[in-house]
Amino acid sequence: MKYLKNLLLLIAISFLGVFSVNAQQSNEELSAAAANPLADLMSFPFQNNLNMNYGEHNRNMNILNIQPVIPFAGGKFITRTIMPIVRIPDFANESGKLSSGLSDIVFSAFYAPESKGVMWGFGPVFELPTGGSMRGTQKWSVGPSFVALQQTEVWTFGALINNAWSFAGKSDAADVNHMLVNVFVVRQLGGGWYVNSAPIITADWEAKVDDRWIMPIGAGGGKLVMLGGKLPLNLQTQLYYNVVRPDFGPEWQWRFQAQILLPKSIFGKK
Repeated sequence: MKYLKNLLLLIAISFLGVFSVNAQQSNEELSAAAANPLADLMSFPFQNNLNMNYGEHNRNMNILNIQPVIPFAGGKFITRTIMPIVRIPDFANESGKLSSGLSDIVFSAFYAPESKGVMWGFGPVFELPTGGSMRGTQKWSVGPSFVALQQTEVWTFGALINNAWSFAGKSDAADVNHMLVNVFVVRQLGGGWYVNSAPIITADWEAKVDDRWIMPIGAGGGKLVMLGGKLPLNLQTQLYYNVVRPDFGPEWQWRFQAQILLPKSIFGKK
């Protein structure tokens, strides 16, 4: 949480005195756009995940994902970079830290063609071994990524799926072959308020069958607010319970996200 507060404060101060949002964009419109991963909208989410109750000592691991989303070519190409800052406890003891710092960076790029009804996009996902031996896989990995969603006036339904395989890296490090499925449902309540559920299901195909899956269930909510009446900030939190998990895996996950939005109206564009 310390990283989240400091980074959020720094970026907010940088933008507050410079930009103002066009009055035509309401909190409801911005909240709906924030729920759409294919929106033509630049944003800077800071997502903190506290994974709780690992091992016999019920230790907690914290992951702060700094994940800027940058659209290009009128929203036809969208990039997302996830830079995880992790704090790994000493799982063998009741206290103490094993390691902290940057983990492996994940970069995704989507091509999102114009479509009616269901929106969709596809592209590659790359994983860079920036975490070293303590916080990463030590492997370069790549694979396909796909996202699809549908929005109504108040609902957003969708899913993002990718799978990555290692193709280079340290020869004695374990091979990578894992899948991620992020299902998301959002119900707008008005005034920038909403309820949502966005569990992240993962499968490690290299693990034993009994230790392969993490399947959470849970929900939460949030609200889009204006910092200083000028800068859109989307705040949300959810709590998930992992109904399926490895023998050594987290029982619960508490997620908090602060997402700075930079719609085109901030720059005086329509």
